[in-house]
Amino acid sequence: MADLPIETIFEILTRVPAKVVGRSRSVCKEWYALLSTRDFIRVHCSRSLVSSNQRVLLIDDLTYYVHPIIFQSYDYGPRSIVTLPFDHQNNDVSILSHLNGLLCVCLNHTNELLLWNPTTTAFKRLSTPDSLGIYINNLDAVGLYADDAYDYKVLHIKRRCGVYESYVYSRELNFWRNIPFLTRQEYLSPNFAWSPGTFCGGTMYFTLCECWVGGTNVVICFDINSE
Repeated sequence: MADLPIETIFEILTRVPAKVVGRSRSVCKEWYALLSTRDFIRVHCSRSLVSSNQRVLLIDDLTYYVHPIIFQSYDYGPRSIVTLPFDHQNNDVSILSHLNGLLCVCLNHTNELLLWNPTTTAFKRLSTPDSLGIYINNLDAVGLYADDAYDYKVLHIKRRCGVYESYVYSRELNFWRNIPFLTRQEYLSPNFAWSPGTFCGGTMYFTLCECWVGGTNVVICFDINSE
């Protein structure tokens, strides 16, 4: 393929599975640069969103499996075992959010947030020495989204002893920053349980449920463009 125009290589590689893309990044510097561009990521993701490419990750006790989905028979295809590429303990990984095959997970024994691609096995630890990227179950909420430039980002809402903070992590910049995310003060109380964020149509949605029978249920929206 050395004699092919770069445009042709682009068209070919945007149609291959993500695992092949991961291996192809090590072919040469030119391919690594091409496969790292936002345009390539955007086009590859859009072409991967067909039923034949859909997979499901299942956790069975201490083992992680990936199954292809057979939509015609509403069944799973043959499974393959996923080896976790990071240090972990038994029953240690909680999946908090997902988008285009990328997972935001928490390691329960350290409370660290990670971005993990089970297909390519690539992962990135999001924790910092000043305690950013540390997730507390039943208090925090997390949502994974991609902005217009196809930079994958993590919105992390933290509630600590009556103090509320929200941060956005950029995969492109490898950096956390504090942002204002204004909502009614009562929703920041531990009496409200926040769902993981659901990304749809340029907006992140969180469901909030008051923790008693007959309590308030609301939906909070986060505009990813204006933040």
